[in-house]
Amino acid sequence: MAKKSAHSIEEQIEDWCKNQLGAGNYYTKTQTINAEITEALRKAPSKKGGEGRNFPDIQCLIESPELERIPVMIEVKGSKGDFIKADENGNIINVNAKGEPNYTNIAKYAVNGAIHYARAILDYAPSYDAVIAIGVNGYNKVDGSRTYEVGVYWLSKHNLFLPKKIGEYTDLSFLLQEHRASLFNAISKLQLSESEIESEKLKLEDLIERNLKEINQQLQDEHDIVVGSRVKLIAGLVMAGLGVKDLVSPLKVSDLRGELGEHTNDGAIIMSRISEYLEHKNLPREKRAIIVNELSSVFNNASLFKPVNGESKLHTIYGEVASKIIPFLTGELHNLDFTGRMFNVLNAWVDVPDGAENDVVLTPRYVTELMAKLCEVNMNSYVWDFATGSGGFLISAMHEMIADAKAKIKSPAELDNKIARIKMEQLLGIEKLSEIYMLAVLNMILMKDGSANIIKGNSLTEFEGNYEQGTHRGEEFPANVFLLNPPYSAEGKGFIFVHKALSMMHHGGMAAVLIQENAGSGNGLPYTKQLLENNTLLASIHMSDIFCGKASVQTAIYVFKVGTPHSLQSVVKFIDFSNDGYTRQNRKKSSQSVNLRDTDNAKERYAEVVTLVKYGRGVNDVNLNYFKDSYIEDYISLDGNDWTYHQHIKIDTRPTIEDFELVVKDYLAWRVSQVLKAHGEDSLGKN
Repeated sequence: MAKKSAHSIEEQIEDWCKNQLGAGNYYTKTQTINAEITEALRKAPSKKGGEGRNFPDIQCLIESPELERIPVMIEVKGSKGDFIKADENGNIINVNAKGEPNYTNIAKYAVNGAIHYARAILDYAPSYDAVIAIGVNGYNKVDGSRTYEVGVYWLSKHNLFLPKKIGEYTDLSFLLQEHRASLFNAISKLQLSESEIESEKLKLEDLIERNLKEINQQLQDEHDIVVGSRVKLIAGLVMAGLGVKDLVSPLKVSDLRGELGEHTNDGAIIMSRISEYLEHKNLPREKRAIIVNELSSVFNNASLFKPVNGESKLHTIYGEVASKIIPFLTGELHNLDFTGRMFNVLNAWVDVPDGAENDVVLTPRYVTELMAKLCEVNMNSYVWDFATGSGGFLISAMHEMIADAKAKIKSPAELDNKIARIKMEQLLGIEKLSEIYMLAVLNMILMKDGSANIIKGNSLTEFEGNYEQGTHRGEEFPANVFLLNPPYSAEGKGFIFVHKALSMMHHGGMAAVLIQENAGSGNGLPYTKQLLENNTLLASIHMSDIFCGKASVQTAIYVFKVGTPHSLQSVVKFIDFSNDGYTRQNRKKSSQSVNLRDTDNAKERYAEVVTLVKYGRGVNDVNLNYFKDSYIEDYISLDGNDWTYHQHIKIDTRPTIEDFELVVKDYLAWRVSQVLKAHGEDSLGKN
């Protein structure tokens, strides 16, 4: 516990709080609300960092109008200046610039300490989705009067853990039963802005990434687990740890007891939970069988479930996953592309087998979102991806589709049905690599059961364009949007995938392909030429180094209108997007916030690219702001070999008045220098 200053009146302030709450309505720092909260406070790092129990000064447990139990953590201080540490916008500063906990602030300030305790419960007590954090400080003024400061914040998983100030309070009477309706009415109005949501997503994705890197390092150094097994191991542990509400309880670390029975060893217990989880997620029987078969090879490995000194490797690893990963996968946090980050982290340490041949590089979320917008994805889109990776394109498309549905459908019941159809019927992905297929399935399951049409197989040789699972099995998938980042080692630099997919899109639509740029300058033949026979090239976007440190190829996004042959009079929009506003680094130990920084209006630049592809330059170039000197509208041949931006740069050799003025200026400067030089030589001669 923090050492009080000589003039601190903390104990008196604590008594003031307790008197307001009334006997029997609170728990002291040495008392226990329940075992789960106590265990969460024990597991979390102490407010000074490192191991050691957390001791909130006062704890409460109140009920919401929906009878949800809400823990209340109260931290008390008793010195002037010890109330809160926040930035100019009121954001609590509990982490430093690197995203690491700022234990100095957490230990010193009342509000910061209370929020630390609240996060401990959200992170380590799975039964609770929300916590109220209250910081109270008091001090005596020179005139003998006493000042009280009260800060009240709401933290929930649904609000991405971001502390939101509930209101202004001067005491704790708002916690009393007769005032709780007003309290929860104020809480119900707390909504994150779009900018707050995006900012918190980035922070949380960074934290997930840091936690994954720590776990991955342990899997490599301490447990000697090969990379392919690591992916399946983490995916399986996540499934076992999530559970299904009211049907399958989440796996507890204590459930893994290190036994050696055929059905009671730690691997068998985990596989049993995985099987139950998959069964209650209503996945097609075929998919469940594939997943169980893939994961069994890992969890039936005796070296992982046999105990050493009473503890198996699975027990140790799951303890890390349960505390550092599972808390991020509940509530609204499932909207994060968690498994895309996971695969890139795991893949960073060891090369994927045949990585050069398989081109295993996952597309960043901000690029998948751009491509979904370029294809004008809406709630009635049917989207497919023939090399789906971890499902990033489908997830971005899903977000666009659901957002469109929410904007257009006002009936809650109709909206729920539409969202269910989007997830279960309007997305289809195919992936042939086992470990990546597992990631795609897990990612889409975390998106609330959107995995029904994630197919394991070779899209070029084993897919005929139909639903292969579920109630629509055997029926045509009516695709009208195609999103793809293909293996560049495939024929036509990957354009063989594009040609097959677009030839199967009988309902027209749009396609956006992120591909090696020189595929459009002849290396994609004969497929690029054949594509123009039935599809129109709308845009060619020269990309920045989006795969910094992961792939050395120059990429472009080619956008197509599907089902309409390209005409020689069709105008193509060429955009040099090499400056996309982001500054990139490739520091292996750093998070995305360090390796990817918005330094030049990145969001605005991405939005302008979408506008240019959709509407062109506009009257008087109204749509051109960031790309005035890097946007071209031009024509292409039907040969499929002149699609790149640099092939359409026109160099104007006609002199301008500015050129003439520059030449005259240079000439005059030269003449003056010659005159001065001659004058100087004459002067020297006279000496």
